[in-house]
Amino acid sequence: MEPINNATARSYLDFQGLGELRGQAARDGKAALRETAQQFEALFLQMMMKSMRESIEKSDLMSSPHADTFEAMFDKEVSMAMAKRNSIGLADMLVEAQTRQMNAITPAADALAAREAGAAPTAMPLNPPQPGLSLQTAPTPLAPLPRPATALPLSRIDALTRSQP
Repeated sequence: MEPINNATARSYLDFQGLGELRGQAARDGKAALRETAQQFEALFLQMMMKSMRESIEKSDLMSSPHADTFEAMFDKEVSMAMAKRNSIGLADMLVEAQTRQMNAITPAADALAAREAGAAPTAMPLNPPQPGLSLQTAPTPLAPLPRPATALPLSRIDALTRSQP
């Protein structure tokens, strides 16, 4: 039996847990990243299962609003369990992408310290220079179109164009 962790949300519908997760992310973004990615993967899986259930035609004998409610609750729990087991790997991809993005960003405190030290800021240009095309280099010539062995007489071409709708 796994221990219950009240510090993070166990479900994306647990609003108190999501609030705590948001507070943890504000304090330390990297620590809450994995849990947030798992919550997103669980939501994605539940939406996928819901659309798969909607694609199946239901009989009148087994359909009821109560059964639909319990199926939705079951799908939610299954999606949470699948996300915790890292079934499809979506959480891993999100964590990797966010980690790369977080590492590429210079923290504000470091940027302010560099500015005060007089170092030139290394900003990313909005419109990076693009290499231009040289006018001196002639483009490669296109291959000539194949010519028929004998030319068609104009009367034959005229007859062909009239016969087509």
